[in-house]
Amino acid sequence: MKPLVRLLMTAWITILAAQFGQARDIKVIANPSVKAGSLTVSELRGIYLLERKALTDGSPVEPVLQKAGAAHEAFFKQYLNRDSEEVRTYYQRLVFTGKGSMPKRFGSDAEVVAYVAQTRGAIGYVSAAADTEGVITLSVVSEDRKPRTLLSRVEPEYPETLLKLRIGGTVRLELTVSPKGAVDDVVVVGGNPILGEAAVKAAKQWVYSPWPSQTKIRVAIPFEPHP
Repeated sequence: MKPLVRLLMTAWITILAAQFGQARDIKVIANPSVKAGSLTVSELRGIYLLERKALTDGSPVEPVLQKAGAAHEAFFKQYLNRDSEEVRTYYQRLVFTGKGSMPKRFGSDAEVVAYVAQTRGAIGYVSAAADTEGVITLSVVSEDRKPRTLLSRVEPEYPETLLKLRIGGTVRLELTVSPKGAVDDVVVVGGNPILGEAAVKAAKQWVYSPWPSQTKIRVAIPFEPHP
């Protein structure tokens, strides 16, 4: 192999490894009310640049920031392709022109998790080692790996006994979806087993967009007893 070609390949591999490492060092988290199990990079960028206030299913979202730190810098560089100072200036410009307001900012992973856990639609980022109890973790995919589209969704029926007792929670499912879009199998991977039964019954009726092959999809279904 020629020295120049070897040098270019080495540089390319180094860049890819660095980008992979940055993505692996952070987690994107969301309030359990967020029904999406994943976001594309462009969707995440649109949320954090305040270009979109809702997901494709109409669910409202609220971006949450950290004030500083390794996870903060890695997130901005990896997904927004900007450093924190550029984004701060961008937010200030939106506030000054009345086109947006400054997102909530917190000083630690724990504070971000606590806010996201109790705020409907909130999306944030933390270091990979952070305790994320009470929130869900979203996968971030590139545009060429955009997840299958949910074409038809049946909402689960809240078990009457648990509803009366005001027992709620989030059920996590793994769906096996056929190439034609039918849900062939559903496995409960987390949550109350009684709520899980209701979630499974509903998810088996969902329909996804066609795909070249069978796929596995993880989803989170929140059950929230109303006052």
